[in-house]
Amino acid sequence: MRILAPAKINLCLFLGPAREEGLHELCSLFEPLALADSIEVSEAERDQVLCPGIEGENLAVRALAALRDRGWEGSPLRIEIEKRTPVAAGLGGGSADAAAVLRLARGAIGELEVIAAEIGADVPSQLVPALSLVRGAGERVERLPQPAPHAVVLLPGGGGLSTAGVFAEADRLGLGRSAVELDELAARLRAAAGAGASPLDYAELLANDLEPAARSLRPEIGAALDALREAGAPLVLLSGSGPTAVGVFPSLGEASRASSQLGRDDAIVCEAGRAP
Repeated sequence: MRILAPAKINLCLFLGPAREEGLHELCSLFEPLALADSIEVSEAERDQVLCPGIEGENLAVRALAALRDRGWEGSPLRIEIEKRTPVAAGLGGGSADAAAVLRLARGAIGELEVIAAEIGADVPSQLVPALSLVRGAGERVERLPQPAPHAVVLLPGGGGLSTAGVFAEADRLGLGRSAVELDELAARLRAAAGAGASPLDYAELLANDLEPAARSLRPEIGAALDALREAGAPLVLLSGSGPTAVGVFPSLGEASRASSQLGRDDAIVCEAGRAP
């Protein structure tokens, strides 16, 4: 069986107060991309998760282990992940892989949302890849209508930027908003996106509070954002904790033409707002 694990972008990310356990309250709009990891699942003698070329912790391993801990009795599986989403780039690739594994047990194991939140902050939103208003530290997910067609150009910048490091830098810089501000922003975002509009129709609401922290750690992010503006992107933003710079365009054709102007080998062009 072949399944897909769509990447995501944050159309906005507003940073709130830190919670007792150290995570921050957030208000964000997540949307899926046509860019996705490809996962081959087959029966095996024992559970095995393979991700060629990727070192370090794999959230898909944790997801499968969590299902077994909850008593999932599905056959032992060999899960092989073909990475297409850049790693540690603010695009939720690892979380998407974990969510895809959890979906294998849908209907057999309850409270997948709870399990997802225990694995990682971005995993709950990826259980059902769709435009979502995300609150809390990622565990509160409100699905929104599919947006009007649009496309993006991604400049991943090599990935490798630590999420924890960016949040720590944000704290050092004193970034963040009050809980009241987050509630007000959530209401405005829900009203703007709730009718299936393109994010280009409410671009004035979209920003990423982590951008100054990410740029402090990786100054070249600023050059990538400027390059997308110069290429004609009507909306330019940082996804998640970075370093991926995102240019949003009305159509795939316009995104492709802008990518050609950039002349960057790392540019990725894809449709946004709906999973593949």
